[in-house]
Amino acid sequence: MKQNNYKPQLPDVMEAIFDAAYLIFDLIAAILFFIYSNGDMLFILYGILTLTLCGGDAFHLVPRIIRAVCGSSDKIKKQLGIGLQISSITMTAFYIILMYIWKFTFPGFTIPVIIEVIIWISAIVRIVICMFPQNNWCTDEGNMKLSVIRNSVFAVTGIGVIILYLISGNAYGYHLTRMAAAIIISFGCYIPVTLFSKTKPKVGLLMIPKTCAYMWIIAMGLKLLF
Repeated sequence: MKQNNYKPQLPDVMEAIFDAAYLIFDLIAAILFFIYSNGDMLFILYGILTLTLCGGDAFHLVPRIIRAVCGSSDKIKKQLGIGLQISSITMTAFYIILMYIWKFTFPGFTIPVIIEVIIWISAIVRIVICMFPQNNWCTDEGNMKLSVIRNSVFAVTGIGVIILYLISGNAYGYHLTRMAAAIIISFGCYIPVTLFSKTKPKVGLLMIPKTCAYMWIIAMGLKLLF
């Protein structure tokens, strides 16, 4: 049930502002990509990438914003669980799209077949695992075993994309080795949160640099656009 006489504390307000700013940034960036793409498939993909990020995270962050401002309730807890499941799936799709962005950014490079196969298989496996009801998304306990499995598979997807951006290096003067750095930072912050945040809530603060890393990825696309 909703907390009675709930009064948001400063950390709650700051969290709500940060989450809202992140979603607004993504939405504006997506609109810019589509408006100024001029039919260029690379920037259309960046727009799709950004909408996937924004849309998926909104399912999880909007309930968090409501919880921070209004307090928790059984309904909010359920929405948070479902939102976490959806964002886990869309984040996997995010890396598939990022792989295709690499292809269009560096047409002079050929993606190694083994890397593409690994990215696709690991992404599909993670999405399937995320669909299992045994994940217990809407409970406080969750399922640590499945969490470890699905995030280990997710790490394989991320490593595959990291390798691509390391292969292209600073080709064409784009300096997109920074893309690899952003992905490494995001995973470095995300994995501890998924594994330990329920027992050690302060670990959840790592979601701030993780979110900033994704904003950095979008910002790199905007830099190419303009």
